[in-house]
Order: sequence, then C-alpha cells, then structure tokens
Amino acid sequence: MSYILLQSPQDAVIPFQILGGEAQVCQIMLKPQEKVVARPGSMCFMSGSMEMENIYIPENEVGMWQWLFGKTITSVVLRNPGPSDGFVGIAAPSLARILPIDLAMFGGELLCQPDAFLCSVNDVKVSNTLDQRVRNVIGGIEGFLRQKLTGQGLAFILAGGSVVQKNLEVGEVITVDVSCIVAVTSSVNVQIKYNGPIRRAVFGGDNLVTAVVTGPGIVFIQSLPFHRLSQRIARAVTSPNMRENPKFFVQIAIFFFLAYVVIVSSLILTDV
Repeated sequence: MSYILLQSPQDAVIPFQILGGEAQVCQIMLKPQEKVVARPGSMCFMSGSMEMENIYIPENEVGMWQWLFGKTITSVVLRNPGPSDGFVGIAAPSLARILPIDLAMFGGELLCQPDAFLCSVNDVKVSNTLDQRVRNVIGGIEGFLRQKLTGQGLAFILAGGSVVQKNLEVGEVITVDVSCIVAVTSSVNVQIKYNGPIRRAVFGGDNLVTAVVTGPGIVFIQSLPFHRLSQRIARAVTSPNMRENPKFFVQIAIFFFLAYVVIVSSLILTDV
C-alpha cells in the first residue's frame, strides 16, 4: 500500500492516500499527538488508538453565519494519543472527488465554494466570507457565502465529477459557469456576468450566471457540481416518465377520486 508524501514548511511529512473513484475516501497516517480536523459525519474508519471528539472551534470563525444559513458550527477532531502511528479514513459525503491542497504552495490562502472543506492537518484555518461586491451577489446562498482556507498546512477539499486545474497568466481571461468553480487563489479576479435578464438568474436556469475569471492565479474547475446533480435527481423523482411508470395514472386517478369523495361528503354534511 503506497502513500503520497507531502512535506510542510515545518518539515512535517504527512503520508496520505486517496482511495476510490467517485465517492472517495482520504486515508491519513498520523504520528503520536498529531490530529485531523474534519467536518462532522465525515469519519469513515480509524485505527483503534485514535480518539474522536466533536467540538466547537472558535478560531474557525463559523458561528453566526454558519448557523444562520443552516450549517453546522462544530468540527470533528481525530487525535492520535500515541504511542504508535495510527490512521483515519475521511469520506466524501456524496459523489465527490477529494483534492489535496498544500496551502503553503498557494500563498497560504484559497477561496473555495461553500462546504468544500473536508478535513485538514496542521495549520489550517477555515472561515466563511462574504463577497461585498454587489455585482458578485447572485440568487441563492451559493452565490455569496464562501469558504476561505488560510494557513500553511494540508487541506482536503471536495469537487464533483472531473476536476481541471487552470494556471492563468497575468491578464489571461476565461469564462466559467459559476457553480463549476471549486476554488481560486487570492490573486485571481472573479466578476459575475448575467447571460440574460436578472430575474431569470434569480429563479434558476442553466448557464445563466457565469464568472469571468482573470489571472494571474490558479482556478480549480469541476464538471459536475453537487447542486446540479441533486437537481437532476429531484427532477427524475418528482417528474417520472409516464410511459415508464403506468402506475402514475392510477395514483392520479385515486387521488382525484378521494378528493371528490371528501368534497361531496363535506357538502352533504353541510346541507344536513
């Protein structure tokens, strides 16, 4: 079993593995007294020597914004008390790929999509930021609430489908669907463009809102955002194909029949 080794500026070597194809698992080896901070519910397995604790971490600045928009305000800390090495497996919560990010190689800061953070080792701080520029505020929480990762440690973030890393030169411009942006470095300039009436963007639509991304910097792009996948699943569940589901007609007929019975019964009882 082979591991990927990353060496931090503090000369701490962190061995880890990314396991699986679509719904991936990150297995991290921990020396005595080392710890992993992860999002709640992401722990998949761990060695017998590991300790797990669900705590509130003030330095992650979650608090009010996280709670206000229905997010959890706690984190899971998985610690190896020693004396031997241990391991922990952190799983993606959906059909997603796990990207290892050495923040020291990205200038110590990365701006990510909401809920992108999965777990981290060593010096990583997670905070939720608001884009103060009005032109960058679009319909839905996904448009203005973002996660910012800072520090010099190793972080793992989530992305859907295939992931493309674009290294932009100074002044280089690309246009990306807003929901397909996983993360950008702090040097990248992002401006929102509405491809049609704003009212259509507010009420949803495919490719109605795009981002004009200008370098220099790095952009991580995903081919299948989670909300796009969930929308397709919801449409398939709530709008079944009539020809493939003949029981649908029977269900509709029974519904209207029962509704008719209830209405007629109420009218009769009212007359009496």
